[in-house]
Amino acid sequence: MARKVTSKKRRVNAKRSRKPVAVIDIGSNSVRLVVYDGQTRTPIPLHNEKAICALGKGLEKTGKLNPDGIKMAYDTVGRFVKIARALGARNIDALGTAAVRDASDGKAFAKALSRKAKIDIQILSGKQEAQRSALGVLCGIPDAEGIVADLGGGSLELVKVGGRRMSEHTTMPLGLLRLSEAAGGDREKALAIIDKALEKQKWVTKQKDQTLYAVGGAWRSLARVCIAQMNYPLHVLDNFTLERQQAISLFEVISRLSQRSLEQIKGVSRARLATLPLGAAVLERLLEVAKPRALVFSIYGMREGQFFKDLPAHVRKQDPIVSLAEEMARAAGRSTEAGYESFKWMTPLFPEEGPKQKKLRLAACLLRDVWWTEHPDYRAEQAFLRVLRLPFLGLGHEDRAALALALYYRYQSEPSEPIIEQAHALLAESRIQRLRTFGLSMRLAYALSAGAAGWVRKTSLKITGDKLVLRVPQGEPMFRTGSYDRRLKRLADHMGLTAQIRMF
Repeated sequence: MARKVTSKKRRVNAKRSRKPVAVIDIGSNSVRLVVYDGQTRTPIPLHNEKAICALGKGLEKTGKLNPDGIKMAYDTVGRFVKIARALGARNIDALGTAAVRDASDGKAFAKALSRKAKIDIQILSGKQEAQRSALGVLCGIPDAEGIVADLGGGSLELVKVGGRRMSEHTTMPLGLLRLSEAAGGDREKALAIIDKALEKQKWVTKQKDQTLYAVGGAWRSLARVCIAQMNYPLHVLDNFTLERQQAISLFEVISRLSQRSLEQIKGVSRARLATLPLGAAVLERLLEVAKPRALVFSIYGMREGQFFKDLPAHVRKQDPIVSLAEEMARAAGRSTEAGYESFKWMTPLFPEEGPKQKKLRLAACLLRDVWWTEHPDYRAEQAFLRVLRLPFLGLGHEDRAALALALYYRYQSEPSEPIIEQAHALLAESRIQRLRTFGLSMRLAYALSAGAAGWVRKTSLKITGDKLVLRVPQGEPMFRTGSYDRRLKRLADHMGLTAQIRMF
């Protein structure tokens, strides 16, 4: 996992463009602007704003866009273009989706909007919209295997992903606005419409025991309700995962909750509550038809897919977690080279480590000094909370908790905050102990090098019998004093070994 980073490459990376890029998503229900902080591997939102224009309201009956929505969209997109340019966006992608695509006056609307806002509007085909949704998920989870399902106001997109590629895809008029209008508010009729549409998608039934990735605002709200109902320890939507039967059982419980109970759940708007039962019904039917092993809620979707599509090829190939860690280290003024050195130096302590654990350990080594500006009494807590709650990390919840704990133990040996139990609750005790080993190793590496590159690699660390042996060059002033002997002993005690320093 470790790689050599040359000085030339680091200079090129440091000089890369950080001009923001923007995506305006002109959807059937809402129009949203996201301005991203430059063309980096991870889509980090600089600004995120939406307006409910309901362009697709009445489309099922009239075949045309909502006149009131058109007027609001003109003003909204005009504002969004001004914001994006004020924030320095060098590129603005404005995308029309299902309602604009399907309405008889959609092209005329897009043309008029382009003229008024002085920006090109691209109307996505069903295939293009589906592919961008899948790209969004692949942006955060490159190894995703299964079906990406994106539910909007006007359509439902399904795309098969695997091997970092997309294959089968379909788009259906099952968006919540259109489905509600088509069913006239009748749940049974809505279910019949959903079933009839899904029956035609034979490829969906062949994805048994894989993963269903749920994308879209309605399903994010549903995830919030599930988290609240479960008393789940981590209130983070991205990669929140449920087993299939667990999800179906939860949806049945949620369907019986009173309006008052639902309104008390933090983060779920009244507008989303109105469509929650129908959104749950669509997802439940998909679970029954596709029979996935697990359901994963993703905060990455069509907009992130557009962002990912526009990245240079060499940036798309980067690992999202490692790349983000490098970005955060550089932003904090810390050496990424020192992080790679520490990763390689401590590797002998983890002989049975798998590829995923190696990647997480590398990310933590890169992040280990990011919180140096915090007060020393709060560095452990701030590092832990920041990583645990980052909205765009793209990690499963267990791995997210593991990374947060590793950084906590880098700064503090023993847990002292109750919130640490949130992470402990997600992990096996054996993994927690390994993370403490890792955190204490990072503390030792810092004691040897003060976070500077070039020093840790002059030493070595390995287990010999019942001893933890640190070898340092004899006569080197850098290692004549310091706290590294105490750090070594603490690490050795934790591992049940005897600390030993050898000169060479």
